[in-house]
Amino acid sequence: MSLVERLIAELGPWNWWILGLLLLGLEILAPGTIFLWFGISAILVGTLALFVDLSWQVALVLFLVLSFVSLIVGRRLVSRFSSEEGDPGLNKRGSRYIGRTFVLKEPLSEGAGRLSIDDTVWRITGPDLPAGTHVEIKSIDGARLVVDKA
Repeated sequence: MSLVERLIAELGPWNWWILGLLLLGLEILAPGTIFLWFGISAILVGTLALFVDLSWQVALVLFLVLSFVSLIVGRRLVSRFSSEEGDPGLNKRGSRYIGRTFVLKEPLSEGAGRLSIDDTVWRITGPDLPAGTHVEIKSIDGARLVVDKA
């Protein structure tokens, strides 16, 4: 009997705990909630094997069934509670300003100017307007915001 075979025989049900913890560790390295369900199943089989004498064949079938069931149930739970919406304007910085109103600190002349929003100075285009005018962001044209009098 080799060292590995002897170690597996001596550890008994704790082998399932070790496998479960290894699978959970693998989930950390390769996230995607796949190994999570297999790891939980292995720990459940190991816990059951501590109380009930299971042959390795029964334990393996139980592990496969629990893995399949937990994978299906887990996927449904994750899809139900996860929000895929996120921020639709994340990669279009100016799009989150469309429809909002701001005050010009500098005049808009010859169809171009600048507008300070939070900590960013944006280039803007629109009709000529004096400083202090309320403007509404209408759209985005490349890296410029298109404004009109509010």
